[in-house]
Amino acid sequence: MVDGKQKSRLHRTPAGMIFLAGVIMSILLAGVIGYVGTTDLQTAKTLLLVFVAHTFGGRAAGISLCIIGNFNEIWTIVYNFYLEVLIVCFTYSAFVLSVRHYITFRPLRLFFIRLERNARRQKHKIENYGWFGLFVFVMAPLPVTGPVIGSIIGYLLKMPLWRNLSAILLGTLTAIVLWTVSFDFLDAHIHVIKYIFAGIIAVVVLSYLKTIREWWGK
Repeated sequence: MVDGKQKSRLHRTPAGMIFLAGVIMSILLAGVIGYVGTTDLQTAKTLLLVFVAHTFGGRAAGISLCIIGNFNEIWTIVYNFYLEVLIVCFTYSAFVLSVRHYITFRPLRLFFIRLERNARRQKHKIENYGWFGLFVFVMAPLPVTGPVIGSIIGYLLKMPLWRNLSAILLGTLTAIVLWTVSFDFLDAHIHVIKYIFAGIIAVVVLSYLKTIREWWGK
């Protein structure tokens, strides 16, 4: 456990400030969606669905929803990148706070233990390549990659915070740009890609089922 004096300084730690940034970004997002909902309910629904897609399905699903919802390429890139940054702020900071015992809520701790295990399995692929390896790992369109696991790997590698986050965010932005500009090609081959996505979803669902069983001690 951490004493009250340490907890009172939480907002001054890097992880605490990143968590606060995530809170501010979430408030701004809620305000934008709420405002848009007063003038264009369908667009507001799309914005909300894209957020849900990023939370549970990843950037490809979010980008697809934006383009289907007639967002132009610039707004698709900006909005999806914003969501990825928001998610990284929360997951990275909460992971660090869990490791340092600021967070003691058992289901969350078990969730982060699961993430750490996944990160450690991928760590050896990156450690010899440093910043560039982390950048490529985050950019790669594979189910085991992405900014959340990537940021945890950077932490486990004891990479300076600015190097970790710069690799994560630049890799994420690059991936989003590539997904967006290549959407027409992907759409033309959707009959093949849908089976790939079905496989990815199946892997994700099975992974979460195992995590849920661990949460409840079954």
